[in-house]
Amino acid sequence: MKVKLLRYTPDPERLCAAAAMTSYKSDGTTQLFKNIGIEKARKTLRRVLGYGHYSILEHASFTFSAEGVSRALTHQLVRHRIASYTQQSQRYITYDTLEHYVTPPSISKTEEAKQIYNDALKHMSDAYQKLLKLDIPKEDARFLLPNAAKTNILITMNARELRHFFNLRCCERSQWEIREMAIEMLRQAKRAAPALFENAGPSCVTLGYCPEGELKPPTCRIEDIKKKFMEL
Repeated sequence: MKVKLLRYTPDPERLCAAAAMTSYKSDGTTQLFKNIGIEKARKTLRRVLGYGHYSILEHASFTFSAEGVSRALTHQLVRHRIASYTQQSQRYITYDTLEHYVTPPSISKTEEAKQIYNDALKHMSDAYQKLLKLDIPKEDARFLLPNAAKTNILITMNARELRHFFNLRCCERSQWEIREMAIEMLRQAKRAAPALFENAGPSCVTLGYCPEGELKPPTCRIEDIKKKFMEL
């Protein structure tokens, strides 16, 4: 998996702070944005976000590339509807080797499970190639491809939706692959705009408690998780 923050709104912290100030200052946003420095912007954001006023974050957008992830991941990802996606098409891309599939760690660590998994993938890959040789269109042959098939996807979200995404997908209950991607996205977003994401992470980090109730994994230790994400 390769995750990279490709682009984001210039000066996102100053822009979101200027948006916040627009609601209670007489000056227009042009002047507010021009005059506000980064330290004042961060101080303003901490105060306003502390009040729970998150709509100002919608003015900053972040675009990530996620490469070599599974279709199982992207099926989960696109459930986050306030976002834009462009995904590699199986109508045009040919899958022909085991390198084009993702293997879960729980399978790769057991030799017998790995052999069963690889044999099944090889059988599907061979059948897929045979269909292509019979001039079956790729868009039809792809019906054989599993959730494990690798894909590339471009993701754009505004900062508010990103924080919501991190709430859900950085959680220990989240599926391992999308959690790994979400944590790396958060790491890079925090470097780009620390004040927008300094307390972002799973819900237990932002709320101070686990909202999963009885569904919380027994291995979860909220204080350890908080420390992990504060140091991310």
